[in-house]
Amino acid sequence: MSSSFHKNWLLAAVCLAALGMPLSFTGPAVVLPAIRDVLGGSPVQLNWVTNAFMLSFGATLMAAGALADAYGRKRVFLLGLAVVALSSSLLTLAPGIAVFDLARALQGLGSAAAFAAGTAALAQVFDGAARTRAFSLIGTSFGVGLSCGAILSGWLAESFGWRSVMLSPGAISLIALGIAAPGMHESRNPDAMGLDMPGTVTFTGALSLLTLGVLQAPDSGWGSPWVIAALAGAVLMGAAFIAIERRVAHPMLDLSLLRFPRFVGVQLLAAAPAYGFVVLLVLLPIRFIGLEGRSALEAGSFMFALSGPILVVPTLAASLAHRFPAGAISAAGLLVCAAGLFWLSRCAPGTPLHAIVWPLLLIGAGIGLPWGLMDGLAVSVVPRERAGMASGIFNTVRVAGEGIALALVGAGLTALVAWQLGRLPAHPAATSQAAQRMTTGDWSQALALLPGVDRAALLQAYGAAFGMLLCVLAGVTVLTAMVVFAFLRGETHAGAGAVALESSAC
Repeated sequence: MSSSFHKNWLLAAVCLAALGMPLSFTGPAVVLPAIRDVLGGSPVQLNWVTNAFMLSFGATLMAAGALADAYGRKRVFLLGLAVVALSSSLLTLAPGIAVFDLARALQGLGSAAAFAAGTAALAQVFDGAARTRAFSLIGTSFGVGLSCGAILSGWLAESFGWRSVMLSPGAISLIALGIAAPGMHESRNPDAMGLDMPGTVTFTGALSLLTLGVLQAPDSGWGSPWVIAALAGAVLMGAAFIAIERRVAHPMLDLSLLRFPRFVGVQLLAAAPAYGFVVLLVLLPIRFIGLEGRSALEAGSFMFALSGPILVVPTLAASLAHRFPAGAISAAGLLVCAAGLFWLSRCAPGTPLHAIVWPLLLIGAGIGLPWGLMDGLAVSVVPRERAGMASGIFNTVRVAGEGIALALVGAGLTALVAWQLGRLPAHPAATSQAAQRMTTGDWSQALALLPGVDRAALLQAYGAAFGMLLCVLAGVTVLTAMVVFAFLRGETHAGAGAVALESSAC
């Protein structure tokens, strides 16, 4: 077989893996009410359905890349796909929510291995313009999965039940594995130094303890000894990680890159989609299905309006980057996103599709502009010889930031709902528990905790809290736009849009 034949089949396998990753993220959010009805679980355990995947994915992405370089990119890629397929099956067989959450963490590990090893393998077989086109196809595949994931998950849930949604990423991974196994050539970096184990352990520990503390706070209170211990442990682990990375000869994350002001600006840009866009991929399906009573398919249609622009706007951003500074384009996109968030804050629960679609489109279009440029910026603002490490840091910040943002925003929403419910005639302890139930879409339990309060009053309280949260997120997005513009002002990078698609799967 010709070399180009093997390259194309490898590209097809990696694109399929990229297609399945957003399904692993968006699918459970669409069917979370159904998962809760079958497996039960506390609000904290239900929050881990999403956070377990994001945490394990973000915390191990760099480690997976190091393992692929040292022990073989094909080996790690195929192993990652197999783990995704296995964990997808385990999700449908889980006897309870705790096992389900553990399987989600396993799925995140597999996704990190498949993504890191697959993209590293492609970088070895494609060069120049062909490499840019190959990675652009990966970005397109991820965009298709992200844009269509919610509506596909809604259709699967309506037609075959929630377990079919859990199986879909595994099915795609098995197809990718079948394509890659016979034709993919093994490759490794002979100079690879292996895994930075101390750095990996402390980094993962810091993220895990931070997420645990934030998720537990609404249930136990921010003053709880368990919450304080978790957050203090996260600080200690983070300090240990920084100390380790400064001393080792070959660090997992080269922290000296943070000395470049423009690179710091790119990291802030990487965090913006987490709280301006990604959190909505989880919060809105819960609101639409669990609280407003819409069908999973209808909720998927709503979500397509939010994520659909990601398919086209990054290409527009790449074109604009030839004529305008990338920093200015990114800042303008964040301002558009903030306007959409504020508009959405005025949409009460029950707003029909024709009215809510416009702010959703505005948010998606706004975030699509920096989405199409920030990967290229991540490597263009540092010396060329350090581009690989810069890209690794950027992707880790982006994915880990999404997990942290989900935990923080979820806790914030719970606190705001509890504050709104506190205005109703109910016991303070009951309002706190009811708020936790509502933020996971369990309005029937919330009603049971608040006798004498009808559903309309609960929805009004939730709508007011959700609107306040969106206003806060809009304000943070505006502030980020100002800082990004200040840090990246005048930054031009005509190829940013093309390079950006290389790792948009994060």
